[in-house]
Amino acid sequence: MDLPERDGDGYLVDRDCWTPEIGRAMAEADGIELDDEKWEHIVKAREYFEDHAVVPPIRKFAKFMNADQKGMFTTWMTGPMKPITKYGGLPKPTGCV
Repeated sequence: MDLPERDGDGYLVDRDCWTPEIGRAMAEADGIELDDEKWEHIVKAREYFEDHAVVPPIRKFAKFMNADQKGMFTTWMTGPMKPITKYGGLPKPTGCV
């Protein structure tokens, strides 16, 4: 699959071209395996963004997901909001991520 243009951090230049297939292909190209749990984070982050027009900080997002924040760091092995937003075709998070 040909990936759409991405910026220096790997985010889509045109967020409107995101599809679930593109999100998965981007992760694969970056060597990231998206299991069901990670995919659920991505879907929920997209829902949150649609409702609030903003990427939530991890504290708010963990609460929104009714999930353990530390568990999310363990799942992603990094600050979770960056890969969640990247593969979800969302804007880069700002502030504490």
